[in-house]
Amino acid sequence: MKKFLIYGISCCFLLGIELDEFSKLRDWVNLQEKPVKIDWLQNGDYPYSRAQKIFNFDILKISHMIQDLDLYPNIFKRVMEIDRLEKDVVKIMLKMPFPFARRDYIVKYKIKKTLNQWIFSFKAIEHPNGLVEPGIVRLNNASGIWVLKKLSENKTHVTYSWNGELLGNFPDFGLKKAWITQGTEVLNWLGEALSNKN
Repeated sequence: MKKFLIYGISCCFLLGIELDEFSKLRDWVNLQEKPVKIDWLQNGDYPYSRAQKIFNFDILKISHMIQDLDLYPNIFKRVMEIDRLEKDVVKIMLKMPFPFARRDYIVKYKIKKTLNQWIFSFKAIEHPNGLVEPGIVRLNNASGIWVLKKLSENKTHVTYSWNGELLGNFPDFGLKKAWITQGTEVLNWLGEALSNKN
């Protein structure tokens, strides 16, 4: 049953919310404390989810891995393919467990750096080269944000937040379970990739 509720990272994004606005959101409801902390809230028409974990890795090492979207199929196991459409625009295709259709989305991303913080945000856009293949569900509202905060030289707090909207034939009753699975998988896969790179 758990596999049928996995949404992978297919809609791991905040819909058009910038960091300043997102940081003001309150009343998060906790869904899971460990091994990855997962919370969610409803804001307007969309549910938002976030996953948080402390990694024993340097902030630069983590940020380099997150911003290298071309390597996502080797890091995140549900990413089938990355098609770079522009320098800061990519099309991402994801596999879903049976009986759910595959998803894809086109996002434009940006990076913001400060002394002890690194932010990677992205949201869906329309693109002339972004044709929808037959049988694929296009996630037109996909958007999200990674926030890395340096705690020490080899310790980083990672927050990954996303628009939890699910489209296609995914049942609404499975949303919370899917968010737990999704957030846990994404951060665990990131941790595995970081460990394997040592």
